[in-house]
Amino acid sequence: MYTIKNYVTADSLEQAAALRQKGRNNVIIGGNLWLKMGHRSIQNAIDLSRLQLDMIEEDDREFHIGCMVTLRQLEVHEGLNRTFGNVFKEAVRHIVGVQFRNLATVGGSIFPRFGFSDVLTAFMACDSEVELYRGGRIPVRTFAGMPLDDDILTHIHIKKDGRKVCYQSYRITETDFPALTCAVARTENGFETVLGARPKRAVCTAGPALEAPFDGEKLQAYARAVADQTEFGSNMRGSAAYRRELAAVLIRRALKELTEDKTCR
Repeated sequence: MYTIKNYVTADSLEQAAALRQKGRNNVIIGGNLWLKMGHRSIQNAIDLSRLQLDMIEEDDREFHIGCMVTLRQLEVHEGLNRTFGNVFKEAVRHIVGVQFRNLATVGGSIFPRFGFSDVLTAFMACDSEVELYRGGRIPVRTFAGMPLDDDILTHIHIKKDGRKVCYQSYRITETDFPALTCAVARTENGFETVLGARPKRAVCTAGPALEAPFDGEKLQAYARAVADQTEFGSNMRGSAAYRRELAAVLIRRALKELTEDKTCR
């Protein structure tokens, strides 16, 4: 439950930024799904819906995703899924249901840098950058470790660098928050692994060298090495030791998908 004193539909990013900087009680309204779960008093609720930030655009080099794009738009976008191996479709399909994903926004999922975020894990596995109104373009992997501030996330840019990404996650029950998220990217320089819901924010790890031919023993050794060098914590969804073992399993599954040259489903 929250209360709003003023609801402002911004006519420009300049207006939205000016309001946002007046204090912590001035809040950007995205899909309004996580916000409604809290309890606070809001001085100015700032709506960005007039600013044409709800589009996914593509050029020869990258995709440009506005902060008001919904998770459902990510899920069904043919270009994104074709280019990155269905990573976004897989990453969001467990998030409650289609009705929820039609409201939840990319900006609202990325800017808070939630530890449990499937969406943050997926974007970190790609060569992505956030675009901030004041801060400019910053790699998502850097942004994930930064403290919260009063800037405004306007876009996310994903470079087309030829990588394929496979997404895995584990939930105790369907639509629950994940106990662990995992995305493995295969690039021209090797493999990269992102682990989230540790239950801390997602982190990216480059494991040991992994070269063809790929067999089960090599994949298992790589998965174990990455899991062993990643820090995990404990909460109601699992202990640190449980997450470490789960990570090794999910990484191996993702590697198997990528090295068999299949489209991740």
